[in-house]
Amino acid sequence: MSAAISIRGVTKRFGGVVAVNGLDLEVPRGSLYGFIGPNGSGKSTTLRMIMHILLPDQGEIEVLGNRDTRAAHDRVSYLPEERGLYKRMSVRRLLRYFGALKGARQPELDLAIGEWLERMGLSSWLDKKVDALSKGMAQKVQFIATVLQRPELLILDEPFSGLDPVNAEVLKDAVLDLRRAGTTVVFSTHDMSVAERLCDRIFMIFRGKKVLDGTLDQIQSRYGYDTIRVRTDAGAEALDGIRGVSEVNDNGNSQEVRYSGDSQDLLAALMGRTRIRQFEIARPSLHDIFVRIADPDEAGGEFATEAHVPTVEAAIHES
Repeated sequence: MSAAISIRGVTKRFGGVVAVNGLDLEVPRGSLYGFIGPNGSGKSTTLRMIMHILLPDQGEIEVLGNRDTRAAHDRVSYLPEERGLYKRMSVRRLLRYFGALKGARQPELDLAIGEWLERMGLSSWLDKKVDALSKGMAQKVQFIATVLQRPELLILDEPFSGLDPVNAEVLKDAVLDLRRAGTTVVFSTHDMSVAERLCDRIFMIFRGKKVLDGTLDQIQSRYGYDTIRVRTDAGAEALDGIRGVSEVNDNGNSQEVRYSGDSQDLLAALMGRTRIRQFEIARPSLHDIFVRIADPDEAGGEFATEAHVPTVEAAIHES
């Protein structure tokens, strides 16, 4: 079976800026694939090229076995980060309109609209105007418009951005149900904890180049066990001045420490200063790995050299 998305040698430029540089990527059918990267890294440009909204300058993209994909393809749905709805329409009319664009017949469409609105807690808003909805409600309505026809491929650009925890959970459950039903889901996010919890595989683009691609376990294994999580009575101050401590990520009640040397030496040093509540040798979190790659203070370090990441001449205004 072919991949849901196959990207081979794709490059995209905007003037003198290389937004995406020689990208190769395979998204398996039925997977939940996370796209991560700093602002201006090329994420949204890549998603728009997948949707045929933008065309690559070099290389080729195949979507669901078709190289001639278009944004209105009936088998693919796309929820962009820059969202917009027809505010003077009622919710019912709006969803009928989007469903009709995908070729849905009204009796089946109305049934699906009712089911989705009930699931999202919006049944009482069916005949209300869109401009009467809160931001979170409008975001859920646009998600419904995107998934009404149960697409084979669903592309979501920052789908959880701006949602409160309850609505984010509702949307997350809906995405997982679609994936269990066979939909391939690709979504971009800045929330590393969401990517860790949901994704089968994670792809990171940095300065237009792929720097990570694999399962969370594969990505974390690449970095080994150089992170130590500690919780002490003295907090982050207990780590001040200890030789071998190269970085401390202070989470308030606990700290994540990058340490070069024997972990027992660090433990002994801390025991001489304060009471230890937790001391755990662990793989770095996806958040920690992201920061190591994307932090300007570390961008010229070991990882950037290994990944052959080029310097981009100007920022791309996207997320």
